[in-house]
Amino acid sequence: MKDQINKYHRTGTRKFSGINLLRFIENDTPQRKPLTENASPINNILQAASPCVAILLSTYQGQSFLADQLESFVKQTHTNWQVYASDDGSEDETIQILNTFKTKWAPEKLSINSGPATGFAANFLSLTCKNSIAASYYAYSDQDDIWEEDKLEKAVRWLNTVPPDTPALYCSRTRLVDINNNHIGFSPLFKKPPSFANALMQNIGGGNTMVFNNAARKLLEQAGTNLPVITHDWWAYIVVSGCGGQVYYDPSPSVRYRQHCNNLVGMNSTWSARMFRLKMLWQGRFRYWNDGNIEALEILKDKLTPENQKILNEFSLARKRSLLPRLIGFWKAGIYRQTFLGNLGLIMAALLNKI
Repeated sequence: MKDQINKYHRTGTRKFSGINLLRFIENDTPQRKPLTENASPINNILQAASPCVAILLSTYQGQSFLADQLESFVKQTHTNWQVYASDDGSEDETIQILNTFKTKWAPEKLSINSGPATGFAANFLSLTCKNSIAASYYAYSDQDDIWEEDKLEKAVRWLNTVPPDTPALYCSRTRLVDINNNHIGFSPLFKKPPSFANALMQNIGGGNTMVFNNAARKLLEQAGTNLPVITHDWWAYIVVSGCGGQVYYDPSPSVRYRQHCNNLVGMNSTWSARMFRLKMLWQGRFRYWNDGNIEALEILKDKLTPENQKILNEFSLARKRSLLPRLIGFWKAGIYRQTFLGNLGLIMAALLNKI
């Protein structure tokens, strides 16, 4: 299963006052380098006093749009961040672009690493589990989007309200833009609450919008990198919702999600995309993905809440039953998708034993 998933990943379908704090830092801590080039002392204080966000950036053949994505980090209103790029063996100008920004930025702002070269999900999971990366929060980033200037600020504001020992995941709607960054629409607006029963059926937040805390990262680290999951972001939603965490879906877009011919995962709200998903459903792809997610969840089964353990058991057993017991089992599990059409498709998939 793992080899087949890697093939799919590669080909894609994808407080003190300010003055007192300054004196404290100057007198009681080692000398600090500027957090950004030409930064003022006050800006450095504000950065040091705010949560650091590790931006986990996966790259592969990303020369066309990577600079735009990196520039959008610089424009963030939350300025305490560091980028950890993991490249999966690019043969274009991707590494050169990263090195140009590394030279331009303060030394600690960008680290360039070699990825596992087994697909984007494995690359993101390798960054998630990399021991040398430590921060208050972690943000997944694709290589071809543009972050809205308040993306990190909004995510950090919400994450700061969650107790540190509670797994927490922020995600949002996206603004769809064309190859030239012109607005063309929005991703679907989901209104039903996030939950494990929903996560078993779909991912509501693109990885390019996700920011999570250390409690969530600890769970993802425990599960590891060698997993039969199709995407890192869907897996993050499943894990955090299943293990008693909090998931916040922000209806306000935080990312300009660029649509172009080389997207590994693109806009899925068009009729052509819906027809393509129906085709994959008929071919058994959705059932195969669920096989992988269920297998991966075995590693964290003791971390699931009792209620979610029951949901997973009902769901897993129902998939193996004949028609009527199968439908009853799915109903008991309470699985659902976010939209009316999505739930119609779910019913069809249940009838055809394609879940």
